[in-house]
Amino acid sequence: MEKLIITPKTKIFDLLEAYPQLEDVLISAAPPFKKLRNPVLRKTVAKITTLSQAATIGGLSVEELINKLRTEVGQTNVDHIGYEGENYVTEKPAWFKEGNIAETIDIREMLNAGEQPVHEVMSAIKKLNENEILKVIAPFIPAPLLDKSLSMNYSHWLDKKADEENWVFFVK
Repeated sequence: MEKLIITPKTKIFDLLEAYPQLEDVLISAAPPFKKLRNPVLRKTVAKITTLSQAATIGGLSVEELINKLRTEVGQTNVDHIGYEGENYVTEKPAWFKEGNIAETIDIREMLNAGEQPVHEVMSAIKKLNENEILKVIAPFIPAPLLDKSLSMNYSHWLDKKADEENWVFFVK
């Protein structure tokens, strides 16, 4: 069987199916990845999260993460990866006004229960009226959610509050 070639677009779930031994490598690369040991999160979040998004979540460069994984399985290193993750907005934007927060969704509980929050959050974003803001509280930078919202032309602001607490604000 042809083994999986590791790229920024490789999904974590597929990576760990092909190379189960890489779980410890991922976890040692970035502490937030220890959540991968939770079988429920592995079936949900890991299925939609790419290595490029995982690098963002873990605060690593995409090249660093990809090469670390490729080295472990005997694939050649890549010098430069043309794919750069989306640029996430971390500076407070002009459109942000505390009083405009229409709804808050804490996805930490959903993730712990093994639910995939993307659909609920996207549905809430679509219901926003002009200038209304959706606040999402996440245990890590929700890269798949940010990428999805960017692809639909929504604006966001990512405000890291603590190690396990990230606030993301979305507006139409």
